[in-house]
Amino acid sequence: MKKSLLSAIVGFATLALMQGADTQTQPAAGTAAPDFSLSTSDGSQVSLKDFKGKWVVLYFYPKDMTSGCTIEAHNFQRDLAQYDKTGAVILGVSVDSPDSHKEFCSKEGLTFKLLADPGGKVSAQYGSTMQYQGATMAARNTFLINPEGKIAKVYTSVKPAEHSDQVLKDLAELKKS
Repeated sequence: MKKSLLSAIVGFATLALMQGADTQTQPAAGTAAPDFSLSTSDGSQVSLKDFKGKWVVLYFYPKDMTSGCTIEAHNFQRDLAQYDKTGAVILGVSVDSPDSHKEFCSKEGLTFKLLADPGGKVSAQYGSTMQYQGATMAARNTFLINPEGKIAKVYTSVKPAEHSDQVLKDLAELKKS
């Protein structure tokens, strides 16, 4: 009985730690997107303000070269021409290093920018961090930012396989209004 109870407590504690992002507050739709400046896989710096006048899909993901993150990245890459037609750019953010991003892009044929947030500061500004096995990682959240730099839509705990399709649909609807 004690062993079962202890196992249940440990299981719930682990689940709570992995889902820490659920208790964070993300910037709300209609508010200004927090600005940032992060390194890319080629060592250059990218700031949100560089994309003023464009739609930005800012997606946070846990780790390069893991199954869910690879599926999500492949789907954004698959749909990149559609994003380009709408004037939107894709920016992926994780706590991985620029070198890890470079390897991930090369291995998976990714041509959009992946941004390194090794300290998790930007991920935290966007309410998108979680703890996993004692490490801070970016939680799988996405922010659709309009050309004026305001958050138009927030997606939390996204499903990698369906996500790009949903963002494209929402982007089309938002551009109509």
